[in-house]
Amino acid sequence: MNRYLLIISLLLTVLSAEIVAQNKFFTPEEAVGLNPALSPSGYGQLKWMADTDDFTFSDKQQVMRYSAISNETDTLFKIKELNSILRTNNFDTLQRIPQINWIDASQIYYFNANKLFAFNIISKQVQKITEFPENAQSHSITLPSLRVAYTIENNLFVADGQSHTQITTEPEGIVCGQTVHRNEFGINGGIFWSPDGNSIAFYRMDERMVANYPIVDIDARIAEVKNEPYPMAGEKSHEVTLGVYNLETKSTVFMKTGEPAEQYLTSVTWNPDNKTIYIGLLNHDQNHLSLNAYDISNGNLVTVLFQETDEKYVEPMNPMEFIPGKPDRFIWQSQRDGYNHIYEYDTKGNLIGQHTKGEWVVLDLVGFQQDKNLLYFTGTIDSPLSQNIYKVNLKTNSIEKVSVEQGTHRGLLNKSGKYIIDIYSTKNTPRCISLITTKTNNARIIKSEGNLLKDYTLGETSVFSIKASDGTDLYCRMIKPVDFDQTKKYPVIVYVYGGPHAQLVTDSWLGGANNYLNYLAQKGYIVFTLDNRGSTNRGKEFEQAIFRNVGKVEIDDQLSGISYLKTLEYVDATRIGVDGWSYGGFLAMTLKLQHPEIFKVAVAGGPVIDWKFYEVMYGERYMDTPQTNPEGYANASLLPQAKNLKGKLLIIHDTEDRTVVWQNSLSFLKQCVDDGVLVDYFVYPGHEHNVRGKDRAHLIKKITTYFDENL
Repeated sequence: MNRYLLIISLLLTVLSAEIVAQNKFFTPEEAVGLNPALSPSGYGQLKWMADTDDFTFSDKQQVMRYSAISNETDTLFKIKELNSILRTNNFDTLQRIPQINWIDASQIYYFNANKLFAFNIISKQVQKITEFPENAQSHSITLPSLRVAYTIENNLFVADGQSHTQITTEPEGIVCGQTVHRNEFGINGGIFWSPDGNSIAFYRMDERMVANYPIVDIDARIAEVKNEPYPMAGEKSHEVTLGVYNLETKSTVFMKTGEPAEQYLTSVTWNPDNKTIYIGLLNHDQNHLSLNAYDISNGNLVTVLFQETDEKYVEPMNPMEFIPGKPDRFIWQSQRDGYNHIYEYDTKGNLIGQHTKGEWVVLDLVGFQQDKNLLYFTGTIDSPLSQNIYKVNLKTNSIEKVSVEQGTHRGLLNKSGKYIIDIYSTKNTPRCISLITTKTNNARIIKSEGNLLKDYTLGETSVFSIKASDGTDLYCRMIKPVDFDQTKKYPVIVYVYGGPHAQLVTDSWLGGANNYLNYLAQKGYIVFTLDNRGSTNRGKEFEQAIFRNVGKVEIDDQLSGISYLKTLEYVDATRIGVDGWSYGGFLAMTLKLQHPEIFKVAVAGGPVIDWKFYEVMYGERYMDTPQTNPEGYANASLLPQAKNLKGKLLIIHDTEDRTVVWQNSLSFLKQCVDDGVLVDYFVYPGHEHNVRGKDRAHLIKKITTYFDENL
């Protein structure tokens, strides 16, 4: 009898453990991604092995190779082996596999601390290439020579082996070799190596005419001010030029990009001949783009290839892409016909043809298969919610879908064009990696993540569309509370961003949501998100609907979402809240101030309060200047609307925010005091735009507690 009782007790214990395991709820730390076990892992450092048909990946202890031809995997080297070689050469050892890159099929390079190393995986030899000063940044390397351009403070340097040369000697206020135009126009760096590695093009940004914005650092015994050049809309902007440094002659030539100096230098691209460089010159009003060719030997303008104009704005986001084997042909992306598509030009500026067209957008170029005149790209042909891989024949313009599963894909094409590593997710699949053979479009799964949240209780997520007031389709996502009961009424939290360059509702894992939004659903809220007009990947008309009047059409669309919610019997229309950050903070506050009868509670993080406080490049693209569009700025300003505040509003800001400067929310606080209006406010000292790291769990506790207590 005791034996049977013991067996029954064990079975009940196991069953109880399984029930508990399947009913876990997120902690605030898990909700913000601080538990890596809940994030899809894929393969670390997944990349093609130089020009081969093999790709490599790694974990902390080893680098593995996978053969696309044989489907076999082997170990290239382990950290223990590499450390043994490093010790033999009296070099510092490693705690884990570093970030590696392939020089060729037998050699990798990696950085450790302030040193650059090369390791031959066949001969097992390691070599220290060079060593940098501790304050060196913005490292940019060229292969196969392993020359490295880098910056120290505001100047540019180059390392050729152990030889280091200072390229620029600019005074404070002029910055060389770093990103410019506040990372707009697809710019993410300021160093551009020539294809042969003998010249370096670099941005030179003169900020001396830009007003400084004070960033207060409270960590010092006596708080210190760090001045940040911040060109606000309608104010003086910085002036940028492009220099080219020749490593052989040790001389610099600046391209003669002309006047006015306040223009934007975008889409910097080298010609394969190493003699010509291209710059997309965008005027200050951002409605006229000229793609120009310059002679690097003297900086002279060679030719204007073409020009693009738009009554609202032109936004170049990509450099030219030269077609392999055709040094006089390149691909240009443009939404001149209403949607971002692929155009082919020659270097004289002749349009060869438009290779894609339709009411969908090209999202990214994956690469070329030279021998078959094929270009692979990701796009939204199947759905605005998806990102699938396609190929277009550059001779016939015929398009064929390459990826198999409908979802959100990212492709890595190998040099030969025979294989694509396809990394994707769907609403119900966290991450899957497959290998596509481009000849047949056959795909075989290399790694498939299981449901990492299988032990957690999640509410049902649905993705659907509703109609805007003008009939436009608006895509929505709803997460229902756990243990949802159709007969009950639930409070709603509308999670919003709604600004340019963002799409929250997608055919990807959890419908584009995250653990935080599911955490809110676990706490009993319906969580609703709508991508309004002004957001991305829907074409130019959809995106430009906000031009000169931000905060108008976005609000109209969000209210369409509210109208839909009110048709649902299980929605408690008296308990609707809204939560957003940055542009989403601006919209959350606008919704609350203009419609207090709808939104009982709002939380706004890092909100733009008045667009005259925002920076030139982004702000003037969508709003023009305060001088030329005073009515639009006045309509969008939340300061005059402070007196309308009813109910509960929590504003959160970071003290070192360099994107939406602190002055925005502080000015609103002052206006509330002037108007005798009560508002809740919280700051995160030392953080920039949004709250990162472990403090983000504190942010989530703050937000959810506010909704719990007031909604």
